[in-house]
Amino acid sequence: MKPATADAAPSAPLRRSRSSSWPLAVGVVAALVVAPLGFVVASLISPSVEVWRHLWETRLPHMITTTLVLLALVGLGTLVVGTGLAWLVTAYRFPGRRVFSWLLVVPLAMPGYVLGFVVLSIIGRTGPIQGAWRDTFGADAWFPEVRSVPGAAAVLTLVLYPYVYLLARSAFRDTAATCYDVARSLGSTPWQAFRRAVLPLARPSLAAGLALVMMETLTDFATVQYFGVETVSVGIFRVWRGMYDRDAAAELAGLVLIFALAVIVLERALRGRARYAETGVHGTGLQPTRLQGRRAWAATAACGGVLVLAFGAPVVRLAQWAIGDDEAHRLDRFVGYLTNSTFLAVVTAAICVGVGVLLANALRFSDGRFVRAAARVTVVGYAVPAPVVAIGVLLMIAGIDSLLEGVGVQASAFLVTGSLFAVVYGYAVRFLALGFNSVEANMEKVPAEITMSARTLGAAPRRVLARLHVPLTRTGIATALTLVAIEAIKELPIVLLLRPFGFDTLSVWVWQLASESLFESAALPALVIVAASLVPVVVLSRQLARGERDAEHVVAPDPDPSRELVA
Repeated sequence: MKPATADAAPSAPLRRSRSSSWPLAVGVVAALVVAPLGFVVASLISPSVEVWRHLWETRLPHMITTTLVLLALVGLGTLVVGTGLAWLVTAYRFPGRRVFSWLLVVPLAMPGYVLGFVVLSIIGRTGPIQGAWRDTFGADAWFPEVRSVPGAAAVLTLVLYPYVYLLARSAFRDTAATCYDVARSLGSTPWQAFRRAVLPLARPSLAAGLALVMMETLTDFATVQYFGVETVSVGIFRVWRGMYDRDAAAELAGLVLIFALAVIVLERALRGRARYAETGVHGTGLQPTRLQGRRAWAATAACGGVLVLAFGAPVVRLAQWAIGDDEAHRLDRFVGYLTNSTFLAVVTAAICVGVGVLLANALRFSDGRFVRAAARVTVVGYAVPAPVVAIGVLLMIAGIDSLLEGVGVQASAFLVTGSLFAVVYGYAVRFLALGFNSVEANMEKVPAEITMSARTLGAAPRRVLARLHVPLTRTGIATALTLVAIEAIKELPIVLLLRPFGFDTLSVWVWQLASESLFESAALPALVIVAASLVPVVVLSRQLARGERDAEHVVAPDPDPSRELVA
């Protein structure tokens, strides 16, 4: 009997499938992800003149200016801190360098809305630092205004610089060595070689890190609100929660979306048309120069100072407050909010990872441009600021609710704005990329021959999925579940804008208490959020430490061993 060449031939693509269920499923998922964003875009296509006139005559110009200034300050701060620390731990040796090289990532676990209220409690007007200052220099002594745009920018810089640090460090370690050595051999000083040879090579990585920082800055509204800074994202929250003006909130969300698109365009412009690459074989990496004396300890102090400000001191302060807070009624509320956060995290993780498995297998079993394009569209939610996602979900569900009521179907108990359905849907749109990308990365490690053999033997795609792909990608599935669950616990804008009445999470509780200056009461839930956020950061830090050790094992020996003897 003649074999079925479509399945058995080695050259036949694995993705080919006669069933239309895979393209249909991927198309439905892509439509559900894009639909909320489509409603926001629609508000821009058909804007309300009256709404824009009212916004422009009130606070909109101030909000736009403040947003631009904040983006500029945070972008500049993270570039300086992240790039400087990355070059320091890559190009020099000093006491503690190996530990700092991976420990400097830890501030990623500190949400901005947690660090913000801790900073205010310490150096705010009622904090101990300003108190000591006035006791020393008088009650009217000048002190820099903490609740300001620079204050908010400083806090966001401390929690967001690791994005730039990670990408810059990778670029410096992997691509900069040859050009740096050539520049030094031609007589350039270390600073000249860094500025003229290393930075141009690292420009694409720095641009990518800067784009991530700006996206996170656009998403944040709790931190800046602590500092009295009114950005466009803050305006969305105030318009919706204060006035329940859906049209005005949609217009502001569209404006935030324009800012996000501008950030993407800026990132492409910073990269430029040039492409930077080293020719020849991969080198041994940049050989770090050993610092001595004051320079060595200054480098250690710089790394340690940033780490203490961004993570160490805030955690100690939160722990002191949490230990001293023993009021039973707050502990009872803590358990209830923790249950709500856990519920949302578990449900969101299950949905995102389940859909991610579906998408990854659709790419494996079904061939065609449509499936590939639709699968890529599903990750767009993670590139959009969270307030935009929340307003898009709000508009979409309200529209569906109105449509159903128009045809006589009363579905408000399920689809009404401000329901758990709305929150979970917003979370799924926002975090689907985490589940899909992690599962897909592990799916690519599954040999194509295994899937091909199973299909040749007559196994249906669903059987291959259950018996082969899921067991073989369980590491990626577990990683995806962890990442999505932790991001769901940290998330604030979506749950704050869409939550039903009386449903609060740990992140919402922290924001409410901090907004009322009840810093001590916010310590325990804040610590839980930080501890949960540490899980993926610790895993990442261990990978960095392992890579650092492996790199040192393959580094070529120092051509001048007398330097080591002198040191």
